[in-house]
Amino acid sequence: MSAEDLIAAARAAMARAYAPYSKFQVGAALRFADGAVVTGANVENASYGLSLCAETVAVARALAEGRRGGLVELAVVASGPDTVTPCGRCRQVLHELAALGGIDPVIHCVGPGEVREVRLSELLPHAFGPGSLG
Repeated sequence: MSAEDLIAAARAAMARAYAPYSKFQVGAALRFADGAVVTGANVENASYGLSLCAETVAVARALAEGRRGGLVELAVVASGPDTVTPCGRCRQVLHELAALGGIDPVIHCVGPGEVREVRLSELLPHAFGPGSLG
């Protein structure tokens, strides 16, 4: 699967976002070492603190499917005017899944006319993870 295909999967997920309050739709697509792709879209709630980001939804789906590690790359797209990166909470959630496989995944951060590729470790240096618990 190419980066463009993964970005297309994230865009398709974004179309299913539930964002009636902010109108800020986000989609994420996670690709695993075995080629599987798991997607997620943001889910807002009238009690804003209960909203879920697209990346967190995708990670929860992957874990619910029994995936433990193997995350090699992901794409994140949003309906806003700027290139989007995972928020701090999502960086931590993604790190937890990536750490299970010892992989530092590539993140394709998509914006209008731009795709910025970064490693998760660049977005969350010195991360707290499973190994931090002793």
